Amino acid sequence: MLGEHTMISHENLSKTLSKVPEVTLLFWIIKIAATTLGETAGDALSMSLNLGYVISTAIFAVIFAVFVGLQIKAKKYNSFFYWATIIATTTLGTTIADFVDRTLGVGYAGGSLILLILLGLSLFVWYLSCGTISVKSIQSAKSEAFYWLTIMFSQTLGTALGDWTADTQGLGYTSAALIFGTLLLVLAICYFYTKISRTLLFWLAFVLTRPLGAVLGDFLDKPIAHGGLDLSRFSASFVLLAFIVVCLMVFKPKAAQTSH
Repeated sequence: MLGEHTMISHENLSKTLSKVPEVTLLFWIIKIAATTLGETAGDALSMSLNLGYVISTAIFAVIFAVFVGLQIKAKKYNSFFYWATIIATTTLGTTIADFVDRTLGVGYAGGSLILLILLGLSLFVWYLSCGTISVKSIQSAKSEAFYWLTIMFSQTLGTALGDWTADTQGLGYTSAALIFGTLLLVLAICYFYTKISRTLLFWLAFVLTRPLGAVLGDFLDKPIAHGGLDLSRFSASFVLLAFIVVCLMVFKPKAAQTSH
């Protein structure tokens, strides 16, 4: 029996692994760093370089499309493609949310509501089409396309929620970060001590890490008079990117196993 289990071929092994990484503490650490990077890098293009939200969104949309194509085309989990695509969704989500909230005049609350509806529709259609929205089922091109579309909506929603909490509600960046950090802690407690759906908890945590990253990013680069540290957006982005690269090289996250 032991021999049967140890002599699994590479072909069969690839069929038991998802194209997304295993969801561990490392996953969430990198995810928060990536969302913070999305805020600083998105603002660097749209504000520091004065490209505006429309041009910046177009640039990030092309980058996102390229990496989604590479990720879907890949035969197995590739940490570079995966996290590059995640970062692309965070930068694109930043400029889209800012465009909707500020340029279109919808406002943070209105933008958040629209994006929440789009996120719900994406999850609903995904479930109807594939029968599950579990990240452990990501193997087909269709499920992966839904996965990245849902992530895009969640990242954009998270940006709007972060700005709405920190700016419109007047809580400031540190207080907003504490609120979202506390909510994530509650979800972690639910994960370990309740039987609430793991898929539901994952998507709730995935959404909440984005506003946490958004307010942390704003805290790093906003003027001191506005409650930030007034750091260079480019320097902050470089440090965050370096941190993500080091985490991937040192800890080497593995692909998740598919559910059967």
